[in-house]
Amino acid sequence: MNDQAATISHAKDTLIDLAIGFGPRLLAAALILIVGVFVSGWVSRWVTQFLGHRDLEPPVRLLLSRTAWAFCFAIFALMALQNLGIELLPLIAGLGVVGAGVALATQGVLSNMVAGLTIIFSKPFRVGEYIAIAGVEGVVESITLFNTKLGHVDRSMVVVPNRKVVGEILHNYGRIRQVEVSVGVAYESDLGGVIELIGGVLRANPRVLQDPPPVVQPMQFGDSSVSIAVKPWVAVQDQVQATGEIYAAVLAALRARGVVMPLPQREVRLIGQPA
Repeated sequence: MNDQAATISHAKDTLIDLAIGFGPRLLAAALILIVGVFVSGWVSRWVTQFLGHRDLEPPVRLLLSRTAWAFCFAIFALMALQNLGIELLPLIAGLGVVGAGVALATQGVLSNMVAGLTIIFSKPFRVGEYIAIAGVEGVVESITLFNTKLGHVDRSMVVVPNRKVVGEILHNYGRIRQVEVSVGVAYESDLGGVIELIGGVLRANPRVLQDPPPVVQPMQFGDSSVSIAVKPWVAVQDQVQATGEIYAAVLAALRARGVVMPLPQREVRLIGQPA
């Protein structure tokens, strides 16, 4: 019992000595870190507000604000370590070795990050534009360091890793799409009048953009009709609705004008039978 009491007493004395010797340093380091969190947050908000008046993409502003926060907090962390009396050079060397191991273990993540930085600064596309890449397409909703999110026309979300974007063939439609509608009329029809009628239908549709002007022209000679290409420009989000509206309005206008839209016909003759 006396040995246990002596051990407990010795441990208590040791903890008291450590608290007296390192307590003020630990408290000061904790205060430095707390101040660092608040100062870093303030710097990050100031950078975000400052960049808000610049012509930069949202991912770029987010990246720069986070970088400013990390840089500012790292300064306070180094001050806290120095206050504790920790040698920084061996610590930095150890962190370098650990960082090399982590880099080898997370090659896919790092490749996504490098590709994300390439996308953010080279700007092959911007948020809000419609793109087709790696076999998928949609409106760019967000660009982060690791992936790019596309909003599909069926309101689903497509997440593409950035390493799949860099180096691939990219089709950037921008913020408008060209609707492709084909109308077949009889060969006896007045093509000039039909084209003018379709042009009036397009001008009456509020979803159709007048700049660039719609394309309405004969496209192909079919077996029983002349195909007219109707290709107006609309906003990306209006493509599906505008396509249905144009088909319905053109059909109604042609019927009202009495323009014949012939059905496909084929003439079949039996060998050995009179024509």
